[in-house]
Parts: sequence; C-alpha cells; structure tokens
Amino acid sequence: MSQTLSVSTLLAVPLLPLAGAVIAGVFGTAFGGNRIGRRLSHTLTISGVLLAFVLSAMTLKSVAMDGARFNETLYTWMVVGGLKMEVGFLVDSLTAMMMCVVTFVSLMVHIYTIGYMEEDEGYNRFFGYISLFTFAMLMLVMSNNMLQLFFGWEAVGLVSYLLIGFYYNKPSATFANMKAFLVNRVGDFGFILGIGLLAAYGGTLNYGEAFAKADDLAKLTLPGTGWMLITVICICLFIGAMGKSAQFPLHVWLPDSMEGPTPISALIHAATMVTAGIFMVARMSPLFELSDAALSFIMVIGGITALFMGLLGIIQNDIKRVVAYSTLSQLGYMTVALGASAYSVAVFHLMTHAFFKALLFLAAGSVILGVHHNQDIRWMGGVRKYMPITWITSLLGTLALIGTPLFAGFYSKDSIIEAVRESHLAGAQFAYFAVLAGVFITAFYSFRLYFLVFHGKERYDQNPDAHHGDHHSAHDPHSGQHDQQKPHESPWVVTVPLILLAIPSVVIGFMTIQPMLFGDFFKGVISINLERHPAMEELAKTFHGPAQMALHGFISPPFWLALSGVVLAYYMYIVNPALPAAIKRRCQPVYLLLENKYYLDWFNENVLARGTRALGMGLWKIGDQKLIDGALVNGSWKLVGWVSNIVRRLQSGYIYHYAFGMIIGVFLLMTYFVWLNK
Repeated sequence: MSQTLSVSTLLAVPLLPLAGAVIAGVFGTAFGGNRIGRRLSHTLTISGVLLAFVLSAMTLKSVAMDGARFNETLYTWMVVGGLKMEVGFLVDSLTAMMMCVVTFVSLMVHIYTIGYMEEDEGYNRFFGYISLFTFAMLMLVMSNNMLQLFFGWEAVGLVSYLLIGFYYNKPSATFANMKAFLVNRVGDFGFILGIGLLAAYGGTLNYGEAFAKADDLAKLTLPGTGWMLITVICICLFIGAMGKSAQFPLHVWLPDSMEGPTPISALIHAATMVTAGIFMVARMSPLFELSDAALSFIMVIGGITALFMGLLGIIQNDIKRVVAYSTLSQLGYMTVALGASAYSVAVFHLMTHAFFKALLFLAAGSVILGVHHNQDIRWMGGVRKYMPITWITSLLGTLALIGTPLFAGFYSKDSIIEAVRESHLAGAQFAYFAVLAGVFITAFYSFRLYFLVFHGKERYDQNPDAHHGDHHSAHDPHSGQHDQQKPHESPWVVTVPLILLAIPSVVIGFMTIQPMLFGDFFKGVISINLERHPAMEELAKTFHGPAQMALHGFISPPFWLALSGVVLAYYMYIVNPALPAAIKRRCQPVYLLLENKYYLDWFNENVLARGTRALGMGLWKIGDQKLIDGALVNGSWKLVGWVSNIVRRLQSGYIYHYAFGMIIGVFLLMTYFVWLNK
C-alpha cells in the first residue's frame, strides 16, 4: 500500500539550498557588508545541499521500496475564472530519482568549488549562485503544476545567466550569458504558448487534471486550422525543451556557456538546466503519446543534434568545449529516445549521463588547474604521470561516455539505439543512422581528447600563449619557468568529487537498468501506448539481465564502431600525429564548415540579429518618428493650427461683417429649401 511522504521533509529539500544561497549571496558579499567569510559561506551552502541530498535519498528509498507518493497543493496563489494558480509538489519515482541526481551532482560541484575557486574574488558569490541554481532545479522537478514548472524553468535560466557571466568584466562572458538568455527566451516563448493552450482548452494547470483531459484534447483541432490541437501543444512544449536542452537549432548558446567557471559547466551540463527539457517531455508523456507527428518531429531534431553536434567536437581544441559538444550530442540521444516513446530510456540516459558528464567536466577543470590554466589540448600531453587520479577518473568517464560494455553509459546508450531501431514512426530510420554514426564520432573525439591530454609527447613548452607565474606556481617562488609549466595533481577537494562521481559512472547502469527500464519503477508515472509505439515492449523481449546484455554488447555493431573510433584516434594522435594536419589541408572546406559551426552563429548574428535591428530601426524611423510623432502628434497640432488660422480670420470684430455673414447664410438656407421643394 502506498504511503504519503512528509510535507516538511519535502519542503526542506529545496529550501535548504535556498537558505544557503541567501546567506552566502547576501551576507558573504559586498551587498550585505561581507559579514561572513569564505569558510562559513562554503560550509553553510555545502551543508544545505548535503542535507538536501540525504533527504532526497530517503525519499527515493520510500518511493522505490515502500511505494510512497505525494501529490498535494501547498499554497494557492490565486484563482482566476476557475483556473487555479498553485504551488505544490508531485513526488513519484521520476521526481525522486531527479532529486537525488540533482543534489548529488550539486554536492560534488560544491565540494570541488572549494579547490577550484580558491583564490577567486567572487568565491562567496559563486557559492550563492550554485546553491540558488540547485534550488531552482529542485522546484522544477518537484512541481505538480505547470505554473510552478514555469517558475523553475525561468529560474534556472536566470541563474545560468548569472553563472555564465560570472566574470562580468570579461566581454566574451557577458556576450555568452546574453546569448544564452536570448536563445532560451525563443524556446520559452513556445513553451509558454503550449502551457497557455493547455490552460485555455483544458481549463487547468495541474498535471493530473490536464492528463485526465488528454483524450478530449486529442479530438480537437486548433481553431482556424486543420491542425490537431494536441500536436500543436506538444510541439510548442518541445520548443521550450529545445531551448533548455540545447537542441538544434537552439543549441548555439551551450558551447559559449564555457565562459563560466568549470564547476558551473559541470552543473549546467550534467544535472540541471539542460536536463530540464528531457524531464519535462518525460513528465508530459500522456500528452506526447497522443501525437505521432510531434514524436516524429522530436526524433528528427534529436537525430540532427546527436550527429551534427558530435561532428563539431572533432575539431575543438579547448578541453571544455570538446566536453560541451559531447553534451550536445548526448542530449540528442536522449531526445531521440523521447521521440521513440522510450521515455524511461531517455531518463535512464539522463541519469547515467549526469554522473559521467559531471565527472568529465570536473576532470577537465582539474587538468586546467594542473597545467596552470591552459585549456588548449594541443599544448598538453603526458599529463597521466603527473596527475594519476585525474587520469584514471577521466578514463573511466570517457569509457562510460563512449558506451563501453559494463559501464553506465553502455546500458543507457545501447538501449536508446535499440529503441530507435524498433520504432516505426516517420524519421526513425534517419534517427537510427544518426545515433549509430554518433557512436563512432563520440569515441573518436573523446579519445582524441584523452590521448592529446594524458598520453604522447609533452608539449607545454610549445604553447605560444603560455602564462607563467600564476597563483598556483606562486607557492614555490624559487621554481624556474620550466618547472612552473609542469602539471601537478589537484588538491583533495578536487580529486575526491572525481572519485565519488567515477563510482556511479561505472556501476549505476548495471545496478538500475532492470527496475528502471523493465521493472515497475516508472509504473504509473510514464505513459506509453504499446500498440502504437512498441519500442519498449520489443526491448523487454530481448533483455535477459545486465550481465548478458554486456556480454552481447561486445559483439554488437555499436561496440565495434566505438572501438574503431578509439583505434583511429590512437593512430592519428599517437602513432602518426602528422596525419590530422594533412587531412585538414586536403579537406579545408569541410574543416571551415565545422570550424564555423555550420555558420549558424553567422546566420544568427548577420541575418536574424541584423534583420531584427533593421526592422526595429524601420519601426522607429517610419512607425515612431514619421507616423506617430510626425503624422499623428505633430500632424494633429498642425491641422488644428491651420484650421484655427482660417477661423481666426472670420472673427474680425466688425458688426457689418457679421451682418453680411448672416445675410449670406439666410440666402443659402433659402436656396437649399427651394431646391428641396422642386
């Protein structure tokens, strides 16, 4: 029998990070008079997130083991014409899993930040931001209505703006955070349209009530068109997901978000913000299941993102940007799974990806610290012997990312590929090709990064942009310039989160695939019409346990594609390092296309942005200055002045002028009446 969860416990989960954020962000900064120091700031924020994680883990245990559930309104804000605007929680297996992932990854990022931001002037402010980010994401995933969902949705967008532009004196950072903010507003416009249509035709913002009316909505068409209303609603909602989860063509903000400090890159790309769109579509599965057109659209967009964003990762030289493009590609995989109605597989990959992607980002940050803030992988090499913990954890994360059998990423990634193969929707064949080709591409660029950073010849002295004498080498004032360039292992506050993230990156898939995909974990939470969308049913027929799946994985096409990518990367960057430059010379047009990111940024800046500015200038010059100011405002007073000038001449003050006017008037009236009587 299902049990009810404690309201106070659930409230504490988001409010504890919020309390830490307020204290550190206000009293630990100049805004509040710098009343608390660094140690107290990070202690309070970490304690808040730690307690939130413990409570989330307890909640997950109650949900998974005891069948506990919670779906209640906590506060009614207002009622407008029968439409209730409320704050409430819906805690089921999907929510509880997301709560644990968000709080655990956030906790690792908080601990890691102590070492990474050690000497940054904005130390307390950063801790305030990341705790606030955690609060916003928790409110999003715990909501039981679309009003609160939209609040969390916008809150993570706002805090991401603050974090990406954390170094607000840096022009590239302020450009990146504005870009992220504006691109997400495009997606959010579609999102709020979808919510508005649900509110208008369903008469509710509550999840359960809206899902209960889904069949009725599926019978309606959008007034004035022949479009199915449910299809329009689902596509509008998914456009919001395209912005938050960085799907083509609204992906352009994500690589530039690397301008923020590395800890926030891990938090944004692994457990918060970019996963919000995936979570939202999975939560709305009762609606999306009623529109094959929307599912096909989702699958094709996901396939494009998985394939073409992965290709961009091949030519990146910034260590963080390589990992960022892998995030884009993996988000494409999750989206493809959503389109195939394999919602549980998408959420499963979301979970496994959160661990190994957070690990890879934090490991990249550890490398950046170790090589004295150099981020260009072309000037690294041989880091393995200097940073053994960072090396082994990076290798484990990379193996998980490429889908090596027995690692977490294998179980979720291969399940996506199989689910797409079993789908019969339009676009499924393209999506299957995209995710299968993406396996080779992911393995190639991932091990290109791995080999260039951790193996091969040391290239630190070849870096034309090398900086010496930074704060990390300042601890040894007698060290020479050459010694300053040698890498060093990061402190324990950096390496411990790497180890703790490496563990689930290896084992979480093996441990959870049975209940999450083929058990009752998501029963009653995710809705699938198995007659129309049989992908999950077909997967269940061929699943005989995680061990057997891993053994079969060694003879499957994805494994050999991944192995081919690894071997090719090894040959090109270890055995024959001159080959990449030769290929670049011979394939210059292709390289330029990839280097310019398919010219989407150019199109956005030179067509959309300039076109918008031109339109705005035209509206200002013609609409505002000429029509409103010129014709309406100035024209009206000029007309009044002209009429007044004429009328003024008739008021002479002479009696005989007025008498003459009266006579003329009487004459005209007599003439008029005579004409009427004829």
